[in-house]
Amino acid sequence: QVQLVESGGGLVQAGGSLRLSCAASGMHVSDNTVGWFRRIPGEQRELVAYITTEGSTNYQDSVKGRFTISRDNVKNTIDLQMNGLKPGDTAVYYCYAQDSYVHWGRGTRVTVSS
Repeated sequence: QVQLVESGGGLVQAGGSLRLSCAASGMHVSDNTVGWFRRIPGEQRELVAYITTEGSTNYQDSVKGRFTISRDNVKNTIDLQMNGLKPGDTAVYYCYAQDSYVHWGRGTRVTVSS
């Protein structure tokens, strides 16, 4: 059974940084495409970033140059380093992993104050 558990969310001032981590069990992060979505209040869930099994990364335009996705194959985690945070980044962030099914974590809340 695949489980994904996010951590690292919180309250930060604009311009600050946070590092989100997603601990995976029941699967290996190196064997699947993994990444992060977010749900901004009042909006649809949107893709933030993902990393493929080959290690290729892809980012939403609004976070390019500020966010970095990575995975730790030893710890079996998916990490999202977020720098230069803006109030518009306020959202609940969800990690996901895709094999024949898309598995989701329960989310971690990020609040960026102006």
